[in-house]
Amino acid sequence: MSSFDVVVIGAGAAGMMCAAQAGQRGRRVLLLDHGEKLAERIRISGGGRCNFTNRSVGAENYLSQNPHFCRSALARFSQHDFIKMIERRRIPYHEREHGQLFCDDSAQDIIDMLKDACDAAGVQWAMPCAVRQVARIEDMEGVRFSVATERGTFRCQSLVVASGGLAAPLIGASPFGYKLAEQFGLPVVAPKPALVPLALAPETLVPLKPLAGATLDAATWCNGGSFRENVLLTHRGLSGPAILQISSYWQMQEYSDGKRQAIEIDLLPDTDASAWLTEHRNSKARLSSLLAEHLPRRFAHEWCALFGWERPLNELSKRDISAAAEALKGWVLMPSGTLGYAKAEVTLGGIDTNALSSKSMEAMTVPGLFFIGEVVDVTGWLGGYNFQWAWSSGWVAGQFA
Repeated sequence: MSSFDVVVIGAGAAGMMCAAQAGQRGRRVLLLDHGEKLAERIRISGGGRCNFTNRSVGAENYLSQNPHFCRSALARFSQHDFIKMIERRRIPYHEREHGQLFCDDSAQDIIDMLKDACDAAGVQWAMPCAVRQVARIEDMEGVRFSVATERGTFRCQSLVVASGGLAAPLIGASPFGYKLAEQFGLPVVAPKPALVPLALAPETLVPLKPLAGATLDAATWCNGGSFRENVLLTHRGLSGPAILQISSYWQMQEYSDGKRQAIEIDLLPDTDASAWLTEHRNSKARLSSLLAEHLPRRFAHEWCALFGWERPLNELSKRDISAAAEALKGWVLMPSGTLGYAKAEVTLGGIDTNALSSKSMEAMTVPGLFFIGEVVDVTGWLGGYNFQWAWSSGWVAGQFA
């Protein structure tokens, strides 16, 4: 039986950051993971180039039952601090739209940087290594936990859980962290797929089939969230960055009132549709031809056919014109669900932040037990925010574990 100061379960973004930080403090650290490959989530992210953070990061970019919980960690290890790590390592990177930062070459650059930081700090590794049981113990030397694994049993003073959520099950996602929290009496906010395409019910989807494949520059709205990016109509429902973003807000509704609102799509986000259509009220052109000035021609034609607005503008009633303007600025669609964890970028929900210290990420009722990264009820927007939460929460826990 081996003893360590710290055992970190999960060698992903948050786990490696935490292990490296704890090791740098002189702590004896064991980092274990059940996976065959190191940090597979990092490797495949961003099309293999890892959107590792964002130029602008704040609490407003995250969803949680306690929206203020993430402030402390994000302030103490910010996006600027991680960028400095990247630059010290001389990893080339570039900025894309909305402040997203990506590696120029490969996400492997990030993995190698974190692994080297762990190795330099004396962190020991156990991979692949599945955890079979965790028990709370107390002895005269301050040991608090016993971690039984397929490679033997390890004892430690501090146990850090960085096991991730349920997204991407094909590369090993599991409910391990939630079950461990419940074992120690910590509440868990029910997990759901987030940053995920939305499904539409058959009765809604069938009339939209002719629109499948269309990509639109549009704005989405739901439950207090709004995003201006591409929307993609698919044979199963809705996708594209704006839909992935708004999906988290659509999922969040059930936590507050048990009800779901529809999402609204503004097809002409730069245009006053009412004034524009009124200006062309006497035109002999069809509405679809006019819309094709702003929208893909095929989409404009099929969308107008969907509502029965195929006649020339001068033959449409004032009520039709008003209804068209309203639909263009707020096309209402009610999703029937999501496409699930297999298509989700991250997990919404997780360990209830009311049970954790925002200063240290330690469970307030279980000394020495820490939760970091995606397993916690902090979910970022698309665009590097979830990686930044991993870096920030991992760094913070590494100062205390």
